[in-house]
Amino acid sequence: MSLNSNKPQKLYYSIKEVAKMIGVNESTLRYWETEFPNLKPKTVSSTRVRQYTERDIEDLKVIYNLIKVRGFKIAAARKYMRQNRAAVDRTSEVLDTLIGVRDELKEIKNRLDRLV
Repeated sequence: MSLNSNKPQKLYYSIKEVAKMIGVNESTLRYWETEFPNLKPKTVSSTRVRQYTERDIEDLKVIYNLIKVRGFKIAAARKYMRQNRAAVDRTSEVLDTLIGVRDELKEIKNRLDRLV
């Protein structure tokens, strides 16, 4: 039996882990939760610890793309997500792919520089 490498490693991620993944402060994530109604991480009632799912992380990547990369204001990003969700998801996927390609090209360049 082989392992399925496409499965997420964890079901839930802490706010600290997610902030590091996205590249923003924890306070920014908490603020975005108040501004985007679709972003509601699970909260453990006894400890009040936020637990983000893979879906929450994907939503945060889209929000990050709209606000930080494309320069949308919060209200415009919220409206754009509500009206054009499919287009936003595709754009986010393309951006993730391009970032991955850029990182691979940087690594190849570094290896070539070491050979010279």
